[in-house]
Amino acid sequence: MSGNNSVSPKDFEKALEIGRPPNIVELFPNSKALIVSGKYIDRAMIAKGNAMTIAANGRSNFVIEGALKAAQKANAAIIIEIAKSEGGASAYCAVNYWNMARQVNALCNQLGITVPVALHADHYGIKNDQDVEDAKIEIPTIFEAGLTSIAIDASHLPDDKNLLANLELNSFIPDWAGLETEVGEIKGKEGLSTVDEALFLIQGLNAHDILPDWIALNNGTTHGIEASDQGIQVELTAQIHEALSKYNISGAQHGTSGNNSDRLRAITSTTNTTKANVATALQMISWGLEVNDYGNAILDDDKNFIKVEGQGVTEPMWRQMLNYAKANDLKGGNFKKLNLPFENKLLGQPKNIRQRMSKRVEDFIYNILVNVFNAGDTAPLAIQTILEAGSHDPGHKATKIEDPGEWTKDKIIEKAAAIDSDKGPEGDFDD
Repeated sequence: MSGNNSVSPKDFEKALEIGRPPNIVELFPNSKALIVSGKYIDRAMIAKGNAMTIAANGRSNFVIEGALKAAQKANAAIIIEIAKSEGGASAYCAVNYWNMARQVNALCNQLGITVPVALHADHYGIKNDQDVEDAKIEIPTIFEAGLTSIAIDASHLPDDKNLLANLELNSFIPDWAGLETEVGEIKGKEGLSTVDEALFLIQGLNAHDILPDWIALNNGTTHGIEASDQGIQVELTAQIHEALSKYNISGAQHGTSGNNSDRLRAITSTTNTTKANVATALQMISWGLEVNDYGNAILDDDKNFIKVEGQGVTEPMWRQMLNYAKANDLKGGNFKKLNLPFENKLLGQPKNIRQRMSKRVEDFIYNILVNVFNAGDTAPLAIQTILEAGSHDPGHKATKIEDPGEWTKDKIIEKAAAIDSDKGPEGDFDD
């Protein structure tokens, strides 16, 4: 290293040589993109202390480009992700589990991006037994396509089935990959996660030598557009992280779009959160919609979005999008379903329009990384960790401390029955 916040060309080349996981090397043998395991991004935030980075949901090529440029400018390690609902087999985005690595790799090489980037399969949802069986086939394919991290999200299920699904699927995930697990669906103030639920999941995984990098909680946020100022329950999050401290697991914060900067700073400074998902805000910003300082779309008196003239897409394109939304009865958060039918139309806009779309995302993310998440200058920390590990895999932060004999299937079911658990209302809470 040549200083605290710069990387020598020699060190970068060495990190490129040893830090890229085998799937990335196979897919992009001559690439200069430093695509790494999610583990390294987490470690960089821990090394800086009281820092978390954005996990930008790459719903479009414009969002991905803006996020990468912002990370480069901030000298920050970053995560680009797509959720199963956004980019799985029944996707509402053109960016998906199987093409995101190609897009990120191409943009990194085109733009000269040198910060470490992880590619995360967010919210890989498991809602029933058939989903588990399907996942055994599908999960290997998304790593073959270049993803380097995954969130197994069986939080829709009861606690015992959530844990058992995580146990059953772990052998299909490369050991070097970043791993996130989730307790409690993200559904706002309903069904908040508890210490007991989080301990049950992490202890049960630990007993089977599964040591996740992150845990996501239902700590008071929602996906999409946040209608209230309820937001993240910072004290609850800190309490759960403290209870999990001996398992060395970081927090993953979902549903950030509706939370103001002060609350996000509090999560950064008072909890063990190192990863913060931002999705809806980036989509709205790229289109040119009016948002508040933390990316939540502002609605007019008739509950319609407000397009900023001369920003984002062209005015005629926005009218096309509105007409499509009206014809298909898309309102509010369901404007997300414009992504798939309009990606190619948006890519067919003039270069200056495409650039202003990604620039708006870049400016928003840069401010968050540097002024809210404290992620500036974390790229060299990630590279230093790669060089110290001498490998694409830094290993695990935690060690196995639980007795597997206490976590057999029968005992898991028995323990789960004793947990006082409120999962909140039924409904569709996908990202």
